[in-house]
Amino acid sequence: MLASDRQRQTFEARGWLVFDTDPQVVDWVDHAHPAAQVAVRNPDLARWLDCDGTWFVGVDALPNDEQGRVGNSAPLAGRAVDFITDHMGGLPPLHAAQVSVVYPGYPRPRHGESDGAARYRRKRDAAHVDGLRAIGPERRRYLREPHGFILGLPLTVAAPSAAPLVVWEGSHIAMREAFATAFARHAPKDWRDIDVTDIYVAARKRVFETCRRVPLPAKPGQAVLLHRMALHGVAPWPAGAKADPDGRMVAYFRPEIPGGNYAWLTAQP
Repeated sequence: MLASDRQRQTFEARGWLVFDTDPQVVDWVDHAHPAAQVAVRNPDLARWLDCDGTWFVGVDALPNDEQGRVGNSAPLAGRAVDFITDHMGGLPPLHAAQVSVVYPGYPRPRHGESDGAARYRRKRDAAHVDGLRAIGPERRRYLREPHGFILGLPLTVAAPSAAPLVVWEGSHIAMREAFATAFARHAPKDWRDIDVTDIYVAARKRVFETCRRVPLPAKPGQAVLLHRMALHGVAPWPAGAKADPDGRMVAYFRPEIPGGNYAWLTAQP
């Protein structure tokens, strides 16, 4: 069996992969990190500094083009991109990457966050499935952003314990089953208007009970790939954990999947 096929089997079973340091990614980070530093300090993006100054959310903050170029960098490339190309239908046009930065003391409550939500952030890493938007005052969940995958590219060096990304291994399988049930009697064009809150919360509870929570610390030059339905979050930053002065900074690409909601539910892996 080819190494790439073994990786696919691992990804299908676990819902995540970490790719070792890659020279093409190292070169990309050399261009992306300075641009991310500028974004974090941009007054026009100050609204993204939340959790009482311990998290820069940074949605669409990196000035990359649709091929991932930042400044005069090469297009985004490397082993993770090769895997996406070989097994996930290719790299679609990329949005401006999220620049997610976590600082010592995370998590403080997010602005407007309820006590229950703040407690969930502390105790359960704010675990979530991307693409389910919380709508309205009751924050009911709807599928509004059908991502193809989540690709994380660390931009700074941080201790493994410094608020790493965490994932519940195999959670994408349970989540897919739950969403298949939620959407079974509806046409794909209507899925964006289906309230999936209750079935999502129930599936999330099963995941916490049955799936292993796996921290995924990584360093610049590595790449972390998550399945689009994997339950994931950010661990707290414990006292004494060290990182670069810029904090624990990661660029995330989450392009929408070609084929929309139906492909989001049915595409393999």
